[in-house]
Amino acid sequence: MSALLESALLPTYPQPRVAFVEGDGAWLTAADGRRYLDFAAGIAVVSLGHRHPAPLAAAHAQLDRLWHASNLFASEPAYALAAALSARFGGAQAFFCNSGAEANEAALKYARKATGKPGVIALEQSFHGRTTGALAVTGQPAKRAAFEPLLPGVRFAKPNDVDSLHAAFGDDVGLVLLEPILGEGGVHPLETAFVQAAAELDALLCLDEIQTGVGRTGTFFAFEQLGVTPDLVTLAKGLGNGLPVGALLVGWLCDVGGTELAFVVVGSAGLASVVLASWQLVRKQRAAGTPVQFPHLPLPSRAR
Repeated sequence: MSALLESALLPTYPQPRVAFVEGDGAWLTAADGRRYLDFAAGIAVVSLGHRHPAPLAAAHAQLDRLWHASNLFASEPAYALAAALSARFGGAQAFFCNSGAEANEAALKYARKATGKPGVIALEQSFHGRTTGALAVTGQPAKRAAFEPLLPGVRFAKPNDVDSLHAAFGDDVGLVLLEPILGEGGVHPLETAFVQAAAELDALLCLDEIQTGVGRTGTFFAFEQLGVTPDLVTLAKGLGNGLPVGALLVGWLCDVGGTELAFVVVGSAGLASVVLASWQLVRKQRAAGTPVQFPHLPLPSRAR
């Protein structure tokens, strides 16, 4: 990559040493032609592999008809996707946005308006995004420090410590925000008893399934293995298999009114078509008891 192109990017991440130009299944090809076996999947995003034919075909088909008309108008793919997610959740309404951070921002706003309470409990070492509200509930002081003061009323409990959870709770708490599996600083699954204790508190329970959702733990939602149905769920990453989409699912219904949760580029027909195709593939493969496969690119016996 040229120095001119590199300098045009704001240096929010370390200088990349490789520039990729193509992806196919589990493989990435760099600008110099070298191929890499992709174990990162775009940081847990490209769950079906690069250029999987199912979402690719759905994208092409929808692009030939309609890509985006804003959230002021209806589109059939967005309704179909919302219905599919609602059915899988067991009855929910969907709000679509552009990223996981925005989905968590929407959850914070929804809980505030639904309960009238500003307090939030999150977990130490958690990660919920880098926008102002999502960063405020991220349990990593080093990530928050440069931007403080952030959203007030947030307190942090220790993962899998019910006493710590109860100590953090108060009458002002309207939302408990948990990742079923904490993924920063290791892989730390929450214990069933801990999540059940959170569900028993007098507050909305939101499970951040941005990294664990869409089949990544063996069930479509990780919470299906915990014996708890949350009030709210946030999704992103694998939901779009690389395209920018997030979702808030609301199972605890109340009138939030107006457009307080609105974003401009949400639930576009093109994105919804791709997400629905990806979701249907995961569901089909799970029902058949087979892993999701990239049909035209078998994995070689060793990396080249």
